[in-house]
Amino acid sequence: MGMGKATAVAFAREGASVAVADINSEAGAETVAQIQAEGGRAIFIDADVAKAADAQHIAIEAVNAFGGIDILVNNAGIQHYGSVVETTEAEWDAVLGVNLKSIFLCSKYCIPEIQKRGGGAVINVASVQGMASQERVAPYSATKGGAISLTRNMAIDFASSNIRVNCVCPGSIDTPLLRAAAELTDDPQGTVREWEDAHVLKRIGRPEEVAQVILFLAGDRSSFITGAAYVVDGGLTIQL
Repeated sequence: MGMGKATAVAFAREGASVAVADINSEAGAETVAQIQAEGGRAIFIDADVAKAADAQHIAIEAVNAFGGIDILVNNAGIQHYGSVVETTEAEWDAVLGVNLKSIFLCSKYCIPEIQKRGGGAVINVASVQGMASQERVAPYSATKGGAISLTRNMAIDFASSNIRVNCVCPGSIDTPLLRAAAELTDDPQGTVREWEDAHVLKRIGRPEEVAQVILFLAGDRSSFITGAAYVVDGGLTIQL
């Protein structure tokens, strides 16, 4: 859904064969159906990216379907609101599992396949929450800061394999996750308007806008970029 779907569709439109992995089989199948309807090539893999066996399964199925892996986009994300006092251990583990551990696991099993191809690209989806923060987003903020730091480390570790690793840091993007967060407030529409006003461009972003940055970081036009965190936030974090 959201940025994941927009990214999968964008890559397919550029001619990539796309393996869509998600725990939500209905949404994943819909994304694959859209790609195929447009003449693209895609498969769906039912997987929980927070589990090692499932992450390994993603790599195996992608290789079986397409012969190899050139690009990995780590995009899975969930949100929980709460301070460290309010957050339960189970909630903490769930958010870190999906948002951060998944980057480790999917990279662990996909990067060896990218190495076999002689190089490629990994793009991790972090957030402006990894650079600045707000009230009561302790686990989410921790995962996004971790994603940025892990991106740097991976860029160093795999540069010799001709693998570039970067991340994108979106601001407020109009996704199901954002809409669900707004619904937790007394005035969802008013909340969305407040979020819009917080950005210099006075709107929230579109998933397709983030997808275009991910596409750029995966291709030859960004051949001298690695270890970078690209802010895609409509000017949210440039303000005093």
